[in-house]
Amino acid sequence: MKIACLAWGSLIWKPGVLPVCSAWHEDGPALPVELCRVGDGGELATAICINAPASPSLWAVLDSNSLEHACEALREREQIPRSRDDGIGTFILSGTATGVIAKWARAQELDAVIWTALPPRFAGIEARVPSVDDVVGYLEILQGDVRTHAREYIERLPQQIDTPYRQAIKAALGWGK
Repeated sequence: MKIACLAWGSLIWKPGVLPVCSAWHEDGPALPVELCRVGDGGELATAICINAPASPSLWAVLDSNSLEHACEALREREQIPRSRDDGIGTFILSGTATGVIAKWARAQELDAVIWTALPPRFAGIEARVPSVDDVVGYLEILQGDVRTHAREYIERLPQQIDTPYRQAIKAALGWGK
């Protein structure tokens, strides 16, 4: 089974225990990604966001023949508790599969695709999508190590993850490339 992992954030530069066995390719499917999830470290992280325009994702092949093993490795890397039903997205290509991921996976000759599927989170509320003003205001008040960490996260994002919120953060705070 040939399995790939999609990514749009820190997984790219810090895969940890995820068994990545190829380079990160920049021609993944275009997905609605935005800086809309306050992470456990205080950073404003990228996540799939229904309110966002599509950005091309990145992808890498995993050294795993088992979808269960690949998902478990991603769950461990992302520190998603087993008690949580969401958090890992999976797609298994079948003969009748349609849609953006199916078309892309078929072209890459993949059998399955996984990704981090944690929802937006703002003000401690899961699934809350913040506004541009919310995210800029949040980042403006960060201090010390948390502010440094948040800035480094945004500045390390691949150029192709050029979202409206990233553009607003760059304009307001000067963070980014």
